[in-house]
Formats: sequence, structure tokens, C-alpha cells
Amino acid sequence: MKSGATQAPPLAGTGQRGNGTSGLALTLRPLAEALDRIESSGWGTGGDDVRNAAKLLAETAASDLDGLWSRAKSSPAGPIDVIDSFSGCGGMSAGFRAINGAVGAYRLAAAVDIAEVANRTYEANYGLSPTSVDIAEVARGRRLFSEIRGARRMKAPLVLIGCAPCQGFSSHRNKAGIKDARNSLFGDFARIAVRLRPDAVVVENVPELLTDRYWPFLTEARSRLEQSGYYVHLTVHNMAEFGLPQERFRALMVAMPKPFRAPTGFLSRSEFRTVRHAIGDLPRVKAGDTHPSDEMHYSAGHKRSTIETIRAVPKDGGSRPEHIGPDCLRRAAKKNGRAVYEDVYGRLFWDRPAITITAYARNPASGRYVHPEQDRGLTVREAALLQGFPRDYWFAGSLDQRFRQIGNAVPPTFAVFLAAHLLGELLAEPARTEEFEPGITEPVGPSFSRLIPALKAGHRQEVLSGARCSA
Repeated sequence: MKSGATQAPPLAGTGQRGNGTSGLALTLRPLAEALDRIESSGWGTGGDDVRNAAKLLAETAASDLDGLWSRAKSSPAGPIDVIDSFSGCGGMSAGFRAINGAVGAYRLAAAVDIAEVANRTYEANYGLSPTSVDIAEVARGRRLFSEIRGARRMKAPLVLIGCAPCQGFSSHRNKAGIKDARNSLFGDFARIAVRLRPDAVVVENVPELLTDRYWPFLTEARSRLEQSGYYVHLTVHNMAEFGLPQERFRALMVAMPKPFRAPTGFLSRSEFRTVRHAIGDLPRVKAGDTHPSDEMHYSAGHKRSTIETIRAVPKDGGSRPEHIGPDCLRRAAKKNGRAVYEDVYGRLFWDRPAITITAYARNPASGRYVHPEQDRGLTVREAALLQGFPRDYWFAGSLDQRFRQIGNAVPPTFAVFLAAHLLGELLAEPARTEEFEPGITEPVGPSFSRLIPALKAGHRQEVLSGARCSA
């Protein structure tokens, strides 16, 4: 596990860790100076100036991920180690690495994932080869655990990321429920966290994890951390509130061995980034063709019948006319006495966020995944940008494998905000006990999807409080 980080000269007036433009760097000076003090006087001693600088960095980074990502490629690694378990194609790691484009904070010390094609993607983008192993083996195997632990610098602060595969918890694939072997991954990850004793633990997953069916697994992991002295915060976020051009609700669990302030979104619904913001400037490309300047800018080569259906859908957010498309859709509508699967073959709206980008977003028959005006489904690059990846991010594998990696990833736009927020909490003194919020403490009921309309309508506080939790 070797790091691809290279050294870059510090910028004037920013401290040794600064890398941003002069205006931003001056504002971020408290962070840079606190990072410089880690080796000599430790961390966790900064004041509100550190937290305020981290807040500014978080919002700036989420709005300019590409700029930070580009600068981070030639920036030095920072003093805080990051171990990314379930690293996938690197969505969460992208956020932590990009922060170094403004202030040298993090070092990607190790990555762990069992998916071979995702590991190829990760290595190509980070110069770090993930350990290809099941987390359950790490949790129960002394040798493998020692290998992962050995990647960190023993005196460095450590952030441990554990975003387990979501399919075991998804509302689309939950019939196996409590018997799904993937559900035990949370317990395995918690055991690893307790043994590693990181300074911050981050878990992101689908919000169905908070429902009655899966709550026991989450409770097991949370209790294990709390019994080991961690403060654990759990909530649900709409990632559009963090600059992602997509409506994507996700559960987030953050744990630290001291009271801390939890991250919160910074954009209102009227300020959400849109499909046009993300992909509106990409060159046109026909279905099945690859643009000569970007090998990721290609879509599926659709059947003629699929193209004919798409052409009948009105531009910019239009839905499939009832008399158009496969016979199975009309039969289902007749059986139910009303229109069904209304988003199937639908076009994205230019001036709204996209719907949730899933592993199946390559297929117009899977939802509202048709380009707003071109007669085709999404390209790999378009899906990646809607998921918040940098514009030059490369993905290994086939078309299906690339979409699967993108759809399963933590959006880097959210990850970079979280990385900046955690930086402030790591470097600052502990929050007052009364400032710490545990968030959701009971299951939200039998289904999370029933809460989404009210959440989209802006009733977050009321909805989550009414769903047997404290917000």
C-alpha cells in the first residue's frame, strides 16, 4: 500500500500546510496553523476560529470540488491519516484528498475493498492499491488487521471510513432482510473501529438502515462504539443540501471520542445545484458513441425500439406518454387502474436536481434517466458528474460495472464537505456536552420512503421528530 502523494511548496501567508488561493488561504490560516502544530503540541486545542475556518472551507470545497481536486494532485499529504474500508471506486476518499488542494490535512493511508474492478478504479485515481479482502476477515484475522493497522502512522490522528455496500439494506432489495449476510458488516466494522481507536469514524448508507427491519444491526454497531467511549451522532441528510446536483437521501453516522458538532447542509431548496449546472456544458454524443475527448462520455447503445420511445418523450423533464413504450407497462397500468412506473423512460429536468443516481442509471427503463434533450440515456461521465465526481475521474470496467461503481459510491461533493467539517472538529477543542446531538435514537418505522415527500417539502424537523427520533 504505497501513497502517490507528492510534495508541493507552501504558499505565502498560509502556514506550511496552505495550498489555496491567497484570499481563501488567508481565511483558512487558523486551520493551517493548527495542522502545523500537530506534531509539536498535538491536536484538539483550537478554538472557534478553527471551526469557523473549517465551515468556510466545507462550503467552498463543496462548490469547487474540481478546483481543489486538481490542486490536490500536486499538494503534500497532511498529518491526519485516513483508512477507507469498503473504499469502492473512491467516492469518500475523493473528498478527503481534495481538501489538500486548499490546506494540507489528510493522507490516504490505506483502502480496503473486495471488489476487484473498483480497486482498479481506486488505484488509477489515487496511486494507492487497496487491500482486496472481506472486512469480516479483517475483523477476525490478526494478520490482516495488523497489515491495515500498520499502514497508519502511530502518532497521527486517524479517520476511519466504513461505508458498507448498501444493497443489503436497500428498499429495492430488502426481501432477504435480516438474513442478508451483508448486514453483519456493520458489526464487523465496529469491531475494527474499537481495535483501531480512530479519532473519527464515518459511516454513510441508505436511510433504510434506520427502519425497524435493520435497526438491530445499527444498534449493535452504535452500542459497541458508545461502550468504548465514543460519542455517536446519527441522522439523515438530503445531499442536495451539500451541493450535490441530485436528490439523494442518506443516513450518516459520525463518532468521535469527544463531544462534537454535527455537520449540517448549507443550501436551501431554491439554491440546489441542477442537472444543467453539472452536465449542461458537455458536448453532444449519440447513443452508443464515445466522445473523442473523453472515453467516459458514452452511453449504452440502445435498441431501435428504445430510441423510438425516448423520442416520443417531451424534452426537459417530460414523461413517457401512456400509449408509448413496452406493452408490459400498459398491462401493469390496466391491472392497477392507474399509471404505474411513471418515471420510466422519463427525461431529467435541466433546472432541477437529478433523481437518485443508482447502479442502474444506465438504463432508461430503470427510471428518469434520459438526457433532458438528447435521445439517449446517461453517459458514464454524466452519471459521474451528477454523483459529484471530479470531471477527470476515471472508472475501470464495462459500462455496467462503471455505472455500478458510480451508483454505489459516496458522492465526493458531500465527502469533501464532510472532510472539511471533520477537520475543524479534530483540530478544535471538544464541543460542550450540551452542544452534542445524538440525532436519531429510535427506528423511523417500517419504511423510510414514506417520509421522503415531507422531507422534500422542507419539513425535516417535524418529520424526523414524528418518526420516533430526536433531530
